[in-house]
Amino acid sequence: MASQLIDAHRAGAEVANGDDVGKQKCIELLQEIGLPNGLFPLEGVEEFGYNHASGFVWIVQNKKKEHTFKQIKQTVSYATEVTAFVKKGKMKKVTGVKTKELFLWLSLVEVYVEQSSAGKLTFKTGTGLSDSFDASAFELAM
Repeated sequence: MASQLIDAHRAGAEVANGDDVGKQKCIELLQEIGLPNGLFPLEGVEEFGYNHASGFVWIVQNKKKEHTFKQIKQTVSYATEVTAFVKKGKMKKVTGVKTKELFLWLSLVEVYVEQSSAGKLTFKTGTGLSDSFDASAFELAM
């Protein structure tokens, strides 16, 4: 069931249905905007959508997914619906993604490439906390 936010951006959007094509479109978009291609290690993608005009992107998967990025020992939870507004090197107003800090789950609201330090990716939470990691920790193993 798509949210009102998705419905508001559906007109004119490129929409892909199905796990394989949805994952591929997600990887292509991440590469296009200069973010690591493994940032969203999702499974069971039902729909991927991208509205080029507004920069709004959404991913709907059949169940919530938790993933640990082993290189940085960071656990991230992806809801069944993940949305964001994207532009080159940046993802903002992110919904549906949480990171585990100690015993707390914190919502991610922004992801961006550090301009001052190449190869670093910064994650910002709704509480104002942020942390930077090597972008290579989020690349897919090919």
